[in-house]
Amino acid sequence: MTAVIPPRTAAAPLAPVVTTLRAMFGTDDLPEFAPGLVVADEYGWSPATTLVDGTRLPELLAAAAQRWGGTPHACAALAWKSYSYWLALPAVLGWASARRVPLLDPADVLIHFEDHRPLITLGLRRSTTVAVLPSDPLAVAVPPGVRVVADEAELLGLLRASLLDAHLTPLVAAIQAEVRIGARTLLGSVASGVAHGILRAADALPGSAVESVDTLLGALGVQDLVELVPGPSGQPTVQRRTCCLAFTLPKPKYCRGCCVRP
Repeated sequence: MTAVIPPRTAAAPLAPVVTTLRAMFGTDDLPEFAPGLVVADEYGWSPATTLVDGTRLPELLAAAAQRWGGTPHACAALAWKSYSYWLALPAVLGWASARRVPLLDPADVLIHFEDHRPLITLGLRRSTTVAVLPSDPLAVAVPPGVRVVADEAELLGLLRASLLDAHLTPLVAAIQAEVRIGARTLLGSVASGVAHGILRAADALPGSAVESVDTLLGALGVQDLVELVPGPSGQPTVQRRTCCLAFTLPKPKYCRGCCVRP
């Protein structure tokens, strides 16, 4: 007989996020994330505050330089593109799938560089707060780590406060202390990553993916950096208004929807 291996489970507050990730990628084994998103044993992990304060940022930039071999600012832009995409995904998918938002303050996000398949591996501390609406089943007993908010506006405000204001905005400043690169270039990758994440998960999400993208980009204040346009089959695709600089690599790459044309 063939043994049936059950899928990795997640703590109840994050179960909708893990389920949506599984639907997106067809697997629970994503090297970019800790199994089930939550780090059970923090040995070997560091908080993302070590990126924001600059302590481990050189490691991230060095890994990007080794991987892509481009100029320092191009490699920094691509490191940011990768990090911001995977970092935002749990909050973005949590909101879109179940209106559950893990608050991604840098002290609650853990990182390591041990697995060389991805640029960096991320996980969440077991103590990470998940914000939910009063209508959520978790709001009845309110288990530890769950924060009940008043309404949609407050939920989106907390998403922005933890992801952008507390985490990504200071990381922009830390990167700019290392290399010369504009904030608009970096935030364009945030907008693109959020839009791509929602569109890729569209079949697993309730409601309109386009409306979810519009709401999230508006909450983050980056809605002017991308545009959703019809693709070859009429499906929405992401058109960027800034460039991630991949076209400057020794082997130039042009992303779908890039604002630069070969």
